Amino acid sequence: MMNFTELPPVPSDRLVPVTDQLRLAVAAYLARFKGSSREHTASDLRCHLVWCTERGLDPLAARRAHLELYLRWMQEIRRFKPSTVSRRFSVAAGFYRTCVIDGVLEHSPAEHVRRPTVPAESPTLGFTHLQFEALLTAARQSAHPCDFALVAMLGPLGLRIFEATGADIVEAPDAVLAHSSKCI
Repeated sequence: MMNFTELPPVPSDRLVPVTDQLRLAVAAYLARFKGSSREHTASDLRCHLVWCTERGLDPLAARRAHLELYLRWMQEIRRFKPSTVSRRFSVAAGFYRTCVIDGVLEHSPAEHVRRPTVPAESPTLGFTHLQFEALLTAARQSAHPCDFALVAMLGPLGLRIFEATGADIVEAPDAVLAHSSKCI
């Protein structure tokens, strides 16, 4: 039986060249974001654009069926979780919506694509109180002086690792500085 969930990659000598129109469309879409949101959106959009390029598909010529195949590729080949698939596809859909707004496309090929269902509550739970206390204790006893400061930012403030590693210590909240001033 044939597997229709994958568009076969094309040889690298037949890849679709990136056009000025595509560059402008990508720039217009990413201009809507700033800071880390732009970085993460660019990363998710790059995933879609690379997928298209590897298959010899001009992203501006994509049809609904291509986007359905992109979704299946993320789910079945890459085995991304539904929340990741939904987020990455939302970026692609937003890109195509912006192309329609800017007159690059007549209609969005993502408009009628069925998206995966994502639970309202995250199935991934955070640390329990005791687990977080154990983590704080281990960080406090660490030989590296910044470990406690990092755990203190990640836990009570609810930061993600990219937010913590991109944080400037001058901008750290007073609660973190007061709580961990001996480490910084």
